[in-house]
Amino acid sequence: MLHLQSDRKLSMSSADQEKAGDKPAPITVPAPLSSLEIKHTKIFINNEWHNSVSGKKFPVFNPATGEKICEIEEGDKEDVDKAVKAAREAFQFGSPWRRMDASQRGKILNKLADLIERDNLILSTMESIDAGKAFTSSYFGDIPGAVKSLRYCAGWADKNHGRTIPMDGDFFTFTRHEPVGVCGQIIPWNFPLVMFAWKIAPALCCGNTVVIKPAEQTPLTALYMGSLIKEAGIPPGVVNIVPGYGPTAGSAISHHMDIDKVAFTGSTEVGKLIKEAAGKSNLKRVTLELGGKSPVIIFADADLDNAIECAHQGLFYHQGQCCIAGSRIFVEESIYEEFVKKSVEKAKKRVLGDPLSPSTQQGPQIDQEQYDRILSLIESGKKEGAKLECGGGPWGNKGFYIQPTVFSDVKDDMRIAKEEIFGPVQQIMKFKNVEDVIKRANNTTYGLAAGVFTKDLNKAMTISAALQAGTVWINCYSAMSPQCPFGGFKMSGNGREMGEYGLHAYTEVKTITMKIPQKNS
Repeated sequence: MLHLQSDRKLSMSSADQEKAGDKPAPITVPAPLSSLEIKHTKIFINNEWHNSVSGKKFPVFNPATGEKICEIEEGDKEDVDKAVKAAREAFQFGSPWRRMDASQRGKILNKLADLIERDNLILSTMESIDAGKAFTSSYFGDIPGAVKSLRYCAGWADKNHGRTIPMDGDFFTFTRHEPVGVCGQIIPWNFPLVMFAWKIAPALCCGNTVVIKPAEQTPLTALYMGSLIKEAGIPPGVVNIVPGYGPTAGSAISHHMDIDKVAFTGSTEVGKLIKEAAGKSNLKRVTLELGGKSPVIIFADADLDNAIECAHQGLFYHQGQCCIAGSRIFVEESIYEEFVKKSVEKAKKRVLGDPLSPSTQQGPQIDQEQYDRILSLIESGKKEGAKLECGGGPWGNKGFYIQPTVFSDVKDDMRIAKEEIFGPVQQIMKFKNVEDVIKRANNTTYGLAAGVFTKDLNKAMTISAALQAGTVWINCYSAMSPQCPFGGFKMSGNGREMGEYGLHAYTEVKTITMKIPQKNS
């Protein structure tokens, strides 16, 4: 049993309300649970809980304190094999899942969303202690995000239509959208619950079955979802959850000869390994949502206060641990000094502390590895000549906290301007004109997201068309919804998630042509 802080009322900040899509007005919510029992620590296969075949377990730590939360059964190749077998049996033609009406699949997904809403305090508290996420961000951002994703895909379950085609000759031709089959899904540690929903929702609404591996750092909410999946009435074998490590369980999924598709969210480095594994095995379909080094371009005619706020939230939200983090900020030279000054003032005001505290805006980084890497990149920025405006080191005496850090006078060839930092490190660069900034913004191997701030509509549309990024925000940042497809250009990934486009990766298009007999005249 984890003993947390006592019940109280929280007041949500304006920034978090805007992140959640609400108008900034003071509201209160229940506090995190004062105690939380971790009930689900085993592998979930066929709607039952299993020990690992090897008997091994791995520890899960609270990044705010470094203390062990619990131990989880460690899935490996043999456990993945068991999960895939269950998923394949659940996908067999004539199985309860395959016979189920598409509309009923939608009802079940909506039921799962209902259960998440019912248990929102448990899941929010669990996410905060497991991922180091501010409780208000979990409660107002991640829980509604997961629910909306499930409900959106639930609506698509009976609307994934084929088409009739006017084929030449005496034929009747039409297409069917059929499920791909068994889908292996590997999710990251930065948004464990949201990514769980983003992966299973489109797969299930199209009629597939799933073997999903949560990140070893943050398996708790995914495993809790196993209990809700069973309660929602999803048949055995349709969703199987195998916690474990990437080089073992993740690799087994990527190489498995009886998995038809793999979806991965994480680093570009691992994405390459997954694509290679798919090619060496059965040429399974692959969708990848990978890293980013997203440019944010701020012109002198922009609403400066809005641009500063959006750039701040776009980088520092969840300790900078977002693939879309606006980590290369290009500011037109006439407003550069003012932008830097106000951005530094804002960064210095960020409140670090216990993720379960109502006042905390920034929690810890996820683990020692990320913590060390971020500090190393900060040191590289100092050595390469960037101007450290604030922060630049550890914070506190326990946990993996790093001070909100701002660099100015950053050059395009510095490591901090090229590498994905995945931490609370803002880099601010200067530009002179449109042609210059477009070229520099696109001068990266990544292409996940971008932002443009200007009151000139022609300029905004010209830049958004020129930027090589899967999502471009104009006068806003991180504005996301399940209706909107998400994915990257270049080495930021392949394919799209969510929106109607996100369903394409989970369906096979079958063409059926029937000869129409013609009577002799």
